[in-house]
Amino acid sequence: MADDHDARHCDAAVSHAFSVLGKRWNGMIVDVLGQGELSFVGLRRAVVGISDAVLSDRLTELSETGLVIRQVEPGPPVAVTYALTDAGARLVPILSQLGEWADGNLVRR
Repeated sequence: MADDHDARHCDAAVSHAFSVLGKRWNGMIVDVLGQGELSFVGLRRAVVGISDAVLSDRLTELSETGLVIRQVEPGPPVAVTYALTDAGARLVPILSQLGEWADGNLVRR
C-alpha cells in the first residue's frame, strides 16, 4: 500500500510542475533568465512574441511559485530586474534535458 501512495504523490508533483511550466511562455521565461537577470524590456525582447500584459502575468505567477524574484533598485531612475531564485536555477538543467529529449524523441509537425 505504501507504494500506491508514493505513486500518487509523484503523479501529483509532476502534475503540479506541468501546471506551472505547461503554461505558454513560462518555460521560455525560466530558460532565458537562466542566462542571467534581465529587465522587463530585456525579457520582452528575448521572449519573441509575448505581449507586455502576458509577460507581466507570467512573471507574477513565476514569482508566486518561487521560481523568479523581482529586484527593485532605488533610483533615480528606479531599476527593476528579474532573476531566478535557487529553485528556478535548479530547473534550468532539467529544461535543457527536456529540450534534448524532445529533439531526439518527438516528431515535429
